[in-house]
Amino acid sequence: MGTEQKLEEAQKEKGVVEEEVKEEEKKKIEEEPREIVVDDKLKAETGKEVGLEEQKDNVEVGNGGASESGRVEKWSSLREERNSLSELKEHEKKSLAELRSKIEIAIHENKLLKENKDQVGEENVSKENEKEKELSKKLKEIEEKEERNIETKEKGEEIAVNGIKKEKETSNEVEEVEAAKPNKQEDEQKEKTAEQKKKKVEFNTNKDIAIWGVPLLPSKEDNAIDVILLKFLRAKEFEVNDAFEMLRNTLKWRKENNIDSILDENFGDDLSSISSIGGVGREGHPVCYSNFKLLGNEELYNKVLGTEEKHNMFIRSRVQLMERAIQKLDFKPGGVSSIFMINDLNQMPGPSKKELRNAIKQVFALHQDNYPELVARNIFLNVPFWYYAFSASALLSPFFTPRTNGKFIFARPSRVNDVLLKYIALEELPVYYGGLRKENDPDFSSEDVVSEIFINQSSSESIHIPAPEAGMTLMWEVLVSGWEVNYKEEFIPTEEGSYGIIVQRSRRIGAQEGSIRNSFTTKEPGMIVLTIENGAIIKKKRICYRYKIKNGSSS
Repeated sequence: MGTEQKLEEAQKEKGVVEEEVKEEEKKKIEEEPREIVVDDKLKAETGKEVGLEEQKDNVEVGNGGASESGRVEKWSSLREERNSLSELKEHEKKSLAELRSKIEIAIHENKLLKENKDQVGEENVSKENEKEKELSKKLKEIEEKEERNIETKEKGEEIAVNGIKKEKETSNEVEEVEAAKPNKQEDEQKEKTAEQKKKKVEFNTNKDIAIWGVPLLPSKEDNAIDVILLKFLRAKEFEVNDAFEMLRNTLKWRKENNIDSILDENFGDDLSSISSIGGVGREGHPVCYSNFKLLGNEELYNKVLGTEEKHNMFIRSRVQLMERAIQKLDFKPGGVSSIFMINDLNQMPGPSKKELRNAIKQVFALHQDNYPELVARNIFLNVPFWYYAFSASALLSPFFTPRTNGKFIFARPSRVNDVLLKYIALEELPVYYGGLRKENDPDFSSEDVVSEIFINQSSSESIHIPAPEAGMTLMWEVLVSGWEVNYKEEFIPTEEGSYGIIVQRSRRIGAQEGSIRNSFTTKEPGMIVLTIENGAIIKKKRICYRYKIKNGSSS
């Protein structure tokens, strides 16, 4: 009875743990923001199109949910998963401890890497068998000769003499065989010594096994190892054996494809022009941008994906992009250990170009299998409707895990800027996506604080930049969402009776205009006044701005 009770208690405890895991995953999926929900219940009999349901944001498109004044607020919090032992739940701690133990044992027993050691052993056995066969063959020949020699004794003296000679020859061969035996033993001893040396080298090599620069031997007490192992555990819902096998498969894949040296490979300007890494998200995630518009050019498309060899090179270049981004991560507890992937589908080749769709699908599969929990969000911009029908339904399928599917976000052309600003601050967002970030910007950096105000419909707002001293050089940058406003710049002196100076005459700014940047050197104390007039009857505008003084202070 005692044993049965223990089994019942163990089953109950297991059930409770499973319920906790399911409840946590359910909450996580509910909390994760999704821009577009793709209804994959395609009704073949009716031939209806894929239904799209856009979820309501908690804020208006016009103001983005930020405060009426001051700095731009974070629109979306996307913090890293719990990586500290003190933050983990009991079943998570237990799984992590078990996985650490399995890896420690596997490394010490030289079993972590999936190498075909049986084949090496079979080769050594086959060599020994061949030598034994040769030796047996020689002994058999000697026995046959001895039998023939016995027969020759009955044939007379002359034949006997010949028999004696043959016996001498035979005895010499026997001596050669006997002399060969010690040589065989020496060879076996040498092979044994060489094999021991090889095992010793392999053992030492295995102790130094690392992934993404993090040693995998738990006893080395590197804090980053727990962060790495937790990624594999989360990808497999804390099933220790599954996570262990996933890690082994990843190590095998990396070795077979020489991933550790992929950063040194050059894939040419065509593939390099598609992708870039720049800026960080609101929580510090490095951002990778991919612009598939370039593949709309037929010539470039064929150069990149025209053959199987080119296809494989494209896949490899995407793996290199992932490895480059990982170089920017911090696997210490509390560090940023995942990235954002931004995929721009504007003017992307249509559904007839299945090579590209298959390649992208293959890349996502590689990410899921070999880079667990390293992509925080996969954001697709300027998504055409055909992509939902031909690709989105395939991406959001049982082929990927629910955790992977939950990281896909799709934004239509009209929603690109709003979606990006939820995850990336304006000063980190590139100018071609409505941000302020420019490559190698000599004037401003992400350290320069961006402030914002709102201007209601049919009204105006002014931004005042103080210049308390003469001889100061002020620089500023302004960006209005959707523009379609009147804008002017002027310097107003502090001293009464002094004349103001028009820096920029009032002009109409169109919707497609980027940020406006200007500078002014004062000859007396005063202030720069930027005036924006919103003539729209319905929509209010968001105004983002930053400024700095050349001597180093900024706001």
